[in-house]
Amino acid sequence: ICKTHITTLYINLLFYIMSNQTIGSGLGLVKAVISCGLLAFSVAMIFGLMANGETKISGDVHPALAFVVLIGAITWLTMVEGGQGSLVGLAPVNGELFKDSHPKSYVSTKLAHSGDNLDRYLLGRQFMVVLTVFSVNMAAAPNAGATLWGLPDVVISIFLGSGLAMILLTCMVGQLNSQVNGCSCMLDYINNYFAIFTLYVAMGIEFSGLLHASYLIQMLVAKLAGKPIISNEPPRSGGKALFFWLRCLMSLAILGFCLAATLVALFAGKTTIWEAIPPGVSVVLFFVLMCVVGLLEGMQIAFFAVARIPADERGNSVFAKKTCELLFRGRGENLAGFMIGRQLCVVSCMFIVARVTTIEIEEGESNIFGVSDGLQDFFNYGFLGAIFLTIAGSISWQLVASAFPLQFLANPLVYVFLRICLLLEFTGLCQGAWVLAALHKKIAGFQRDEVYIGTAEERRAKSMGDDTALQDGVGHLFKLPVFAEEAPDSLKELMRINPAVAAYLNSIRSVPAGTADEPEKTVTREISTIHDASRMSQGNSDTDVDEGLEVTL
Repeated sequence: ICKTHITTLYINLLFYIMSNQTIGSGLGLVKAVISCGLLAFSVAMIFGLMANGETKISGDVHPALAFVVLIGAITWLTMVEGGQGSLVGLAPVNGELFKDSHPKSYVSTKLAHSGDNLDRYLLGRQFMVVLTVFSVNMAAAPNAGATLWGLPDVVISIFLGSGLAMILLTCMVGQLNSQVNGCSCMLDYINNYFAIFTLYVAMGIEFSGLLHASYLIQMLVAKLAGKPIISNEPPRSGGKALFFWLRCLMSLAILGFCLAATLVALFAGKTTIWEAIPPGVSVVLFFVLMCVVGLLEGMQIAFFAVARIPADERGNSVFAKKTCELLFRGRGENLAGFMIGRQLCVVSCMFIVARVTTIEIEEGESNIFGVSDGLQDFFNYGFLGAIFLTIAGSISWQLVASAFPLQFLANPLVYVFLRICLLLEFTGLCQGAWVLAALHKKIAGFQRDEVYIGTAEERRAKSMGDDTALQDGVGHLFKLPVFAEEAPDSLKELMRINPAVAAYLNSIRSVPAGTADEPEKTVTREISTIHDASRMSQGNSDTDVDEGLEVTL
């Protein structure tokens, strides 16, 4: 019976995969097969390294701990990434509709959608993403001179020395796969205690004040932009205000200490960076990579903002126009291609930053700033670099991009990195993520949200329509959906008919249309392609709207 069941599952999965044009035919199928093969080989090499004690944790402590850390970090990352799509996407949906069918999802959404908790969650989860990447680096990155199975040095250098094996594992298993299912099967994805626990951890990280320096940056960019930060909560006063500002000062002090300790370690050659790189170059590399990560993080925020601005209001910058022209070309495939290529870029840079900033004190050497051995051991696990990267290399750039999207796109480097991301996506390195997403969905039994809460029309008929829009703009970190345009055909069909996903896209992709004498007319992109959105942003009237758009007066 088990053999028959497995065979049936395999046949159904194969049919599901082959029905998707993106991975089921021609070049897409070839890329998917190669991508899955590279992933399997990468995982085998990583596990082999850890079993031989050739990584930091497996060598310093025990291989078993390295396996636990790696598997735990990747598993948690799947919930951090998929849970974000679910919690943001369910914001417009009335929780009473799924209170009984998905009680754990209801608990999570009730907490996340209260006041400004969604902003707090997004801030905390950003640190969790960076921390899990650093944890994977500690568990799986090879030690200097590591060998495995007698493989040629060139193979070791490509897959292990460059970090390609860890990048493929993290991107395909921990991020892209979970984002696909988390944004299309939202209710099922977070209907578990693991999702609730992850939400509370993210909220706890924000509450601790560790990242509160980000709020100071948020206030600064809002002041410079001359725009208010919209909040769902009353202004802080009394004890709450005092507690908030004390945490901001504490966060600034921690941020300064992280930077100082990292620079001291880099100049002294006390990090895990490759021995061939001199200290001065390592410092330059550190700041360059921080800027690259920040640029890529801010780009998606800026692209989201520009998608809502009419073409004739996007300024006169040559590079801003070239970027928008490339981004919204055709049916919007380039936007989804950028998001996938960007994921590869960001994770790659994070792994290099982790290697550059992770402190390593050899026996007999003095500790950083003369701290105790116990505290130095804590520093050696890369937490200082993770904190600094989260605030200075991620959140701050996103906040700046949310306040000055047009100025951000005027930077020539934005156009250059857009091209690089599109090239990385074209290679198909992460094409296997669609296979993993299909397998995950089949095994977990995820279903479309409309199965549980009905269509948007049915919800409106019950007087439980979607009535909560996300707060975007200055100081908010909401990003573009990743896979709606580049998804396989079956997933695109899901995007067209799934009301919860429709609500998600509605809430962040509303664009003004019509003429000046009809200001009350709004065309909301319910579910369609980026091409539709870009055409609408150029001022097309409702007579040009495709079937995928719902016109409301």
